[in-house]
Amino acid sequence: MKTIKFILIISLGVLLSNCEDYLDINSDPNYPQEATAEVIFPPMFYSMARGEMYDTRYIGMYIQNIASHSANYRTDIHGYFTGSDAIGEKWRSTYYGIGTNIDLILRDAKENNKWWSAGAGMAIRAWAFQTATDVYGEIIFSEAFKPNTWVFNYDNQETVYSGVVEYCNQALDYLDKQDDSNTLAIGDLVYHGDAEKWKKFVYGILARNANHISNKVTYDPDLVVTYVDKALASNTDNFYIPFANLASNDSRNFLGPRRNNFSARKQAAFSVNLLNGNTFPGVIDPRLPLMFNPSPDGVFRGIVNGAGDPSRGTDQGVPTWYNNYIFFDNADYPIMTFSEMQFIKSEALFHNGDKTGALQAYVKGITAHMDFVGVSAVDQATYLTSAAVAQDITELDLSDIMLQKYIALWGHGVLESWTDLRRYEYSDAIYTGISFPDPLWDYNNGELAYRCRPRYNSEYKWNIEALESIGATAPEYHTKKPWFILP
Repeated sequence: MKTIKFILIISLGVLLSNCEDYLDINSDPNYPQEATAEVIFPPMFYSMARGEMYDTRYIGMYIQNIASHSANYRTDIHGYFTGSDAIGEKWRSTYYGIGTNIDLILRDAKENNKWWSAGAGMAIRAWAFQTATDVYGEIIFSEAFKPNTWVFNYDNQETVYSGVVEYCNQALDYLDKQDDSNTLAIGDLVYHGDAEKWKKFVYGILARNANHISNKVTYDPDLVVTYVDKALASNTDNFYIPFANLASNDSRNFLGPRRNNFSARKQAAFSVNLLNGNTFPGVIDPRLPLMFNPSPDGVFRGIVNGAGDPSRGTDQGVPTWYNNYIFFDNADYPIMTFSEMQFIKSEALFHNGDKTGALQAYVKGITAHMDFVGVSAVDQATYLTSAAVAQDITELDLSDIMLQKYIALWGHGVLESWTDLRRYEYSDAIYTGISFPDPLWDYNNGELAYRCRPRYNSEYKWNIEALESIGATAPEYHTKKPWFILP
């Protein structure tokens, strides 16, 4: 018996000393076991676009980019969907689609001196948390990727905003390093390995971060302008995520006809009215036919949010938005644009009392978006001298700036537009012509939506105590104003 025990012990010792050879059943000598940064980047880009595009279906109704053709659709009247992951795709993208994949990028980059890959990875992480906190308010940040943890505590939004700045600074440090690996370009579908363009994107994130707190005493418009001046310098710097429209659905633009995610969601009346001569009487914006589709009778219409489309199925029915503007199967999806940066700068200069500079940036923003859309030089000149555009500093006001920014972000910059509307508390003095359904959804108690609830299946199923600590189990939680818009 003693002999048998001895043999077993010796055998076990041999087995453990060679555990990598005998127990690693997931190892395949024919395929690499560690993904390199350049392989991980492409799905990261898809996750960036997916998180925004999926939730555009709902948040786009809050801001009246789009409306349902059915009356009293839940998000048309500023509600949410109980027991559902609807409006939770941004959450999923941040924590799962992007999530710890950035850690894999960083590990490979640091081990192999791929410093620009590390910088791009940190830029994506900073962007993900910035956009996530703007949508959800308090989020999981400090413990987000803590190993061997099943429940996670939430951080307040001020902590997240500071953390985003730290991530941006880390990204810039990496991008400033000498990188002779020449590997970022392999997987970089956006900037093709151009570190200088990645730096501009990082400064764009910082510009958003600094400008979002415009209601606070700590708001520094000079800092905002400094960031913008280092950010995207022309449309050639725009951050586009490409879609090739191949066999896989993932290769097709989520906003396009083959995915068909917007057949019941149409262009909203508020948005169309900004261009069709209603908001600015006598001025037909040349971008109108390049961004919106007409009804079968040739008239450009939109649906009033909450009212539905009573003319659906007739020649006066509001059409889908497919096969125009960025709504093609192979259209690139814009994450950040030069025109947006110019409107951020214009707003900051306006708050700082520099109306001359604000007017210049405002005109640059309009021009950049018209170039983006494809408006001819002649039509641009006509529009820029029309009554829809402030002609001098005596005419320029915040409404001019914010309405033009809204137009420039229509259809793709929905999350950023929602941040803007909330900063100005949905004011019709700023957003001329906007009005909201009455009554709103029952749980709203007459209040508009100011945040989304965290993703149902990850948080309300598994992390309920943490949600209770921030009040997120209250049915009206979505109407609670987030930190970034408070004084």
